[in-house]
Amino acid sequence: MTEAETETVYDIAIVGGGPAGLSAALNLIRARRSVLLIDSNRPRNSATLMSHGFLTRDGISPLELRKLGRDEFLAYEGAEHRMTMVQSITRGHDGFVLECELRRKTSRAVAKVVLVATGLQETLPDIEGLRAFYGTAFHSCIECDGYDKRDQALAVIGEEPDLAERALLLSQWSADLRVCTNGADSLTLLDEQALDARGFTVDRRGIAEIQGGREGVTGIRFEDGDVVAIEGGFVRPAWASELGYLAPLDPAFDTDGLLVADGHGRTSVDGLYVAGESTAPGPQQLIVAAGAGARTAATINRDLVGGLHELADAVQ
Repeated sequence: MTEAETETVYDIAIVGGGPAGLSAALNLIRARRSVLLIDSNRPRNSATLMSHGFLTRDGISPLELRKLGRDEFLAYEGAEHRMTMVQSITRGHDGFVLECELRRKTSRAVAKVVLVATGLQETLPDIEGLRAFYGTAFHSCIECDGYDKRDQALAVIGEEPDLAERALLLSQWSADLRVCTNGADSLTLLDEQALDARGFTVDRRGIAEIQGGREGVTGIRFEDGDVVAIEGGFVRPAWASELGYLAPLDPAFDTDGLLVADGHGRTSVDGLYVAGESTAPGPQQLIVAAGAGARTAATINRDLVGGLHELADAVQ
């Protein structure tokens, strides 16, 4: 820990450098705030070669989008980025104290307010070959990648209760769809009837392997040895938030372990804000996350300025 780090009190510390965090950082630095961006550059979409639906950047690599965003942010006076990971956040005399560590290198930062934008971590179903094709032939975000799989023979794989909803959404792009539960109880009878009405095949068998090679995905091999030809598909990972570093602040979480916030990103802890997928998620598009970051940034800046009552109290 350096002397400079103990003396500097940033206006805002942003934890997470994805689209939500970067968008907030850019807007806040343009509001003439001192902003510390903390990010280890380990995004969950790093396996994806191209991201879609981001205005003027359709088809860009997610990693390149992050680099461009950091460069834009760091071009402003008062902007700072640390490649590290927050281990804990506590209350201090001058604000929030963020203890960080990455590869045994520790640091500390102090900020008046904190914005959480660390998003989600994902775990794919344990299926041989799935990881090898994830980001190329298999994807998780239907809104992002459905167009590029249009009119193909697809599988949608999921062990979560929203499998039917995701499959029905995918019907916008393909009529040749096999809905696979991988042996999990993720479809109700009503779900199956709705999928059957669309002409989709429901398959409750366990999956042994996603088959293919350099030419791409060729099929699914089930545990009973049956092989079904496909060209690609979508998978519903299990998502989890990694927000243990907030435990000392004791914020309110929902049943999914995500931060409870109002419509402007304010959490139950005064001075702690959230943007992106660390709170109740919507469409998992980068542009949606960026919009959420910009919206919360505006809230933070207004709150730091203070209202008329706060200003009147300060004058008296």
